[in-house]
Amino acid sequence: MDKVQGGQVVSRIASILRELGTSGPDGMRTSELATAVGLTRPTAYRLLRSLAAEGFVDLDPSTSRWLLGPELFVMGTIAAGRYDVTATAAPFVQRLAAVTGESAFLSVRRGDETVCLLREEGSFPVRSFVLYEGVRFPLGVASAGLAILSFLPDAEVEAYLRRSPGLVDEWGASHAAEGIRSRVLETRSRGFAVNPGLIVEGSWGMGAAVFDASSRPAYALSITGIEPRFADARRPALGRMLLDEAHALSRRLGAS
Repeated sequence: MDKVQGGQVVSRIASILRELGTSGPDGMRTSELATAVGLTRPTAYRLLRSLAAEGFVDLDPSTSRWLLGPELFVMGTIAAGRYDVTATAAPFVQRLAAVTGESAFLSVRRGDETVCLLREEGSFPVRSFVLYEGVRFPLGVASAGLAILSFLPDAEVEAYLRRSPGLVDEWGASHAAEGIRSRVLETRSRGFAVNPGLIVEGSWGMGAAVFDASSRPAYALSITGIEPRFADARRPALGRMLLDEAHALSRRLGAS
């Protein structure tokens, strides 16, 4: 039974909108979306038609694909004044890309996930495309989420792991609770997170937590690239660059 009356419908709608938010400019077909959010096709279609009537989604008649609608743009523009930190963070992300040559990112924590907000390409011509604006990962999976998770209190880390028993099924054996705990300890020790190709083989990432005005790890700066660019001899220097920018951005956001 739902704790809040009507909560199941709200949860389903939120899942649909989040999934569409990660689908990119091509959108998704009804059947694809239904499978992704665990609904039957008729249920997904009914909810999509209702959302379309309110302007929250659009159906492209030429492709039969659903896309986020104009009403979300309007609401997002209004909310940006309170939540958007991308303008503040952009120079830090750009500087990371320039000094490292790798793709650099800003991600924000949203519940048990991180969402990529900014991407800046570096000068190195071979790139990793695991991260892009709007993509979501569970905490502890990508380097940004591992950096954030690592600087939460132990009790919150353990509560998250109890809530997330499906990480192994979706992301592989390396994301069992013990593996994540081990990487959390390593991250706390050196100050920055390293993902040694655990999402896509050969695609490495490094991340550093960014703290908000309440001194909570609310964001992360990260870089990604191909494995040879993250060799043992180079990682400490990359880590120092990440930490320098993350600390500076934290101060800009009011962290003590």
